[in-house]
Amino acid sequence: MDLNFSGHVTRVVAVEEASQVGQARREALALAHHIGFDEIDAGRVALAATEMATNVIKHGRGGRMHLSVACGRDGLGVELWALDSGPGFSLAQAMPDGYSTGGTQGLGMGAIQRQATVLDVWADAKGAVMVARVYASRAARDVDVPYGALRLALHDEPVCGDAWHLHADAKQVTLTLIDGLGHGLPASDAAQAGVAAAAQRGTAGPVEVIAALHAGMSGTRGGAAAVASVEVDSGHLSFAGVGNIAATLCEPTSNRGMASLPGIVGVQYRKVQPFNFHTAAGTLLVMHSDGLQARWNLRDYPGLQHRHPALVVAVLQRDFDRGRDDASIVALRLGDLH
Repeated sequence: MDLNFSGHVTRVVAVEEASQVGQARREALALAHHIGFDEIDAGRVALAATEMATNVIKHGRGGRMHLSVACGRDGLGVELWALDSGPGFSLAQAMPDGYSTGGTQGLGMGAIQRQATVLDVWADAKGAVMVARVYASRAARDVDVPYGALRLALHDEPVCGDAWHLHADAKQVTLTLIDGLGHGLPASDAAQAGVAAAAQRGTAGPVEVIAALHAGMSGTRGGAAAVASVEVDSGHLSFAGVGNIAATLCEPTSNRGMASLPGIVGVQYRKVQPFNFHTAAGTLLVMHSDGLQARWNLRDYPGLQHRHPALVVAVLQRDFDRGRDDASIVALRLGDLH
């Protein structure tokens, strides 16, 4: 696996009435064409988006869809989230054609599954969250990368002051998250300068990457940044952060927070201190900006920690987004990156 990917801004489409299903379909189709899908694969994305948005209206009492670009081992894909406030459903029950909770023909979930490489659902008292990833039909069967991510601009602005970057090869995976000070274009400029520097540093250690970010973000308003680097074979993780990026290792019986030091990358900080951890296979690394409240605990969601990381990110955003700033979250499953 050889990845060098900077996350795209997540597009949000309200789905509160039937006329907005078409908007979700058009947005998904445009995104598929943007990443180079041919007409057949773009049609698969459009079909999945239409069925997901229709489910939100018919069964979920309205909600919204999030659309973004997913990074696979063998190329890019389209990621679709559907979030609603309905009663939820069992994914296993809903898959066979003919099953319906609302008097329809019951073909929608099966249609989504046939188009998507990844499909996962979470349902609780707050509603249902569905995540689907559609890769090109020519992609390898194991194309998916076990991560989830969100890069959400405040009030649907066209630019986002948060950014993240993932670099991976056969030996090491490096994840970088940046929160440019404030929001809007100046914050976005700072964050984009940072991810450009991260992309050039590859799988260097966290201290070296933050030094590169500091140089690259010089002249901008700067921001908070954190870097986690994981050795694929040993599970050894090294972490360093400056500013208020939250980072947590979620394990079956406990959560381990990872500390960042004060300062502003690109402007001034006193030092960078690396912290080292051993991680077991299956551990979930979660990093996020302060656009997300830090009081979440995956143990409050029995079973969620073991689901697809994109579903974890979607649920955390639903329940803990402050709504007052740009928000970015990245979750990475360790031990499944070979």
